[in-house]
Amino acid sequence: MIELGVNTVLFQNQDLDTALAVIAACGYDGVELSAIKGMCEHLELDRWQEQANLIRAKAEQRRLKLLSMEVAALDPQRLRPAFAAARALGIPVVNVGPGGKSGREEDFFRQTDLLAQMADEAAATGVSLCVKAHVGACIYNTDTTLRAMARISSPGFGIDMDPSHIFRAGENPEDALPKVLSRVRHIHIRDCKGRGPTPGDARDQACGRGDINLPGYFRAMVEGGYRGPVCLEVIGAGACDLTTRAVIAAESYGYMNACLKALGAR
Repeated sequence: MIELGVNTVLFQNQDLDTALAVIAACGYDGVELSAIKGMCEHLELDRWQEQANLIRAKAEQRRLKLLSMEVAALDPQRLRPAFAAARALGIPVVNVGPGGKSGREEDFFRQTDLLAQMADEAAATGVSLCVKAHVGACIYNTDTTLRAMARISSPGFGIDMDPSHIFRAGENPEDALPKVLSRVRHIHIRDCKGRGPTPGDARDQACGRGDINLPGYFRAMVEGGYRGPVCLEVIGAGACDLTTRAVIAAESYGYMNACLKALGAR
């Protein structure tokens, strides 16, 4: 069964208790803890030891699995405590963006070298480091993702396949996914209207509200044999009230669950 989760960044400016309560009420299997400096730190990496037992207890109380963690920045000083925290909490995946700038070869080589180094460190702690193609970054589409996969052989390295970034790169995610699926260990998911450059308003990122062929994407996922977590990642919800955030989470769960049930994956 493919497990569904929510990145707690949807609940930035809300406490973790509130986030977990809403996520559990919507029917999700688990959560992705946001440890994004300057945006949303439900897990604070500089004091994770103080938080670990409480986070574990809160998740268990709500019967939610800790599916992944998002650090975002490819920064060794943040990733090393992230790996330690992930190991202590039983979190299998730490997600980052690639950094660098699109079209700069020197950025691509520098950042993929750093990804390889940090993936080796992740593997040593029993964790996977996953990177996603990101609009404007040195890895931004399927071709650059494939180049990164070819350069990085570490067993601790994986791909976090986010269809909204691939869609905004001018591709169809349902066609792109099979090309990289062999290394995909995590999926961030959201919808968006139009080809960007931003994913649009938070409400339009709810699955089913935008223009991405998400049913086709789920079909490619299931037919390709993917069985990892799929976590809703909605950004820009900081100004939304709690009801709106709950609607985004619930609407997305219903859409994704229906798609996956029809495919026999839930």
